[in-house]
Amino acid sequence: MPAQLATETPGILAMRAITISHLYGSGGGEIGARLAQRLSWELVDHEIVAQVAERLGISVHEAAARDEYSESFFARMLRTIQVTLGGPPNPAPLTVPVGELQAVYHRTLVTLVRAAAEQGHVIIIGRGSQVVLANRRDVLHVRIVAPLAERIEYVARREGVSVVEAEVRIRRKDRDRINYLRTQYHQHSDNSLLYDLVINTAVLDLDSAVLLVETALAAKASRVGLPVQELGPAAGQTPYPGEPGDLPLPD
Repeated sequence: MPAQLATETPGILAMRAITISHLYGSGGGEIGARLAQRLSWELVDHEIVAQVAERLGISVHEAAARDEYSESFFARMLRTIQVTLGGPPNPAPLTVPVGELQAVYHRTLVTLVRAAAEQGHVIIIGRGSQVVLANRRDVLHVRIVAPLAERIEYVARREGVSVVEAEVRIRRKDRDRINYLRTQYHQHSDNSLLYDLVINTAVLDLDSAVLLVETALAAKASRVGLPVQELGPAAGQTPYPGEPGDLPLPD
């Protein structure tokens, strides 16, 4: 596979984002980080998104001072959000009643994910971004999975915990993520129709997964401008020359 596939593919700059949903311990976060480095795109990790979302309402300077990108990507994104919401460029701290915090947090997070896609060339890890940006053809949606045993080994090795502790963490994370998507979006993360590409890292190494995502990104980029009638598995197909051999018709 060509080493410079993404940068040499015409139209790939038209793609605004890649969302990566992943089973905890499947290597999805690492795949996202390697993709960001390879494509020179911004990585929007879910912990960072949560931190920035919780901070919405404070000044851009204060938010940037707490963020490793400083006055670059997140500063620009916060400005975009403030303009979108009609607020001042340097708003006062946001005061929210405790009972409304969850709803406000969720709305802010959705706004943040959409603003990241508008900024463009971002890789968004988790936070329901595959649902929030589902209707955008200029976004590639990826799901990374692996069997439980392999995920336990990954978490134990990467986080330096016992096998027992790794399994506890994985089961807790799986439960929380399923509940989050069900509660906030009435969706299940295992719904394959939410994704353009699902990769199982049980055998495939992470670098191979990165190349698969890159290939899918280029393929989807080539179809961004096509009319709807030219999309889907039926596009360009002709009828079978005879009756389908694997589907005998009843007498």
